[in-house]
Amino acid sequence: MRLILYSKPGCHLCEGLQEKLQQIQSLSFDLEIRDITTREDWFEAYQYEIPVLLLDRSPISSSPQLLRLPRPSPRASVPQLERMLQTYWTEFEKNETQ
Repeated sequence: MRLILYSKPGCHLCEGLQEKLQQIQSLSFDLEIRDITTREDWFEAYQYEIPVLLLDRSPISSSPQLLRLPRPSPRASVPQLERMLQTYWTEFEKNETQ
């Protein structure tokens, strides 16, 4: 599983979410941080919405299979964030097999 976090420098909500994601140990995932200030298309798409978190379940060689996750509350604990990710991961897997 790969998570993509759209963020920008100085965004406290983004930094807080990134720190929590890095503390999760029960799930195996790669975390890719995308700085929206480095690409105009990312900036236009997410400038008012960051942090934005996407779940990517696609194999590296295939086209992306992305699911935009709801933004977790800044007050969410690491265990709450883990449960949310597990829920969406499981749901995404169910949809893949149908």
